[in-house]
Amino acid sequence: MTEQSDDDGFLKRDSMGERFFYSIVLLVLYAVAETLLWAMAVGQFVWMLINQGKPNDNVAEFGARLGVWVKRAAMYLSATTDEKPFPWREID
Repeated sequence: MTEQSDDDGFLKRDSMGERFFYSIVLLVLYAVAETLLWAMAVGQFVWMLINQGKPNDNVAEFGARLGVWVKRAAMYLSATTDEKPFPWREID
């Protein structure tokens, strides 16, 4: 899905009701992301214990993507930007 823009190419600002709805959804997803981060950190630590300190590349890549999503969610929630993160745009 793509964001709607006005005639000047700028993102259309969400109404307060829409922002409230998106914020609630993002806060729930943020809680899920926090749980995923805990599980991922513990799993990666155990993996590294078993494999002489070598991290799992897939877990590291997922962690990097999760970090980018958390940053974008925090920027939307704090009204730094009007650009919504996944699931309203593609994951980088």
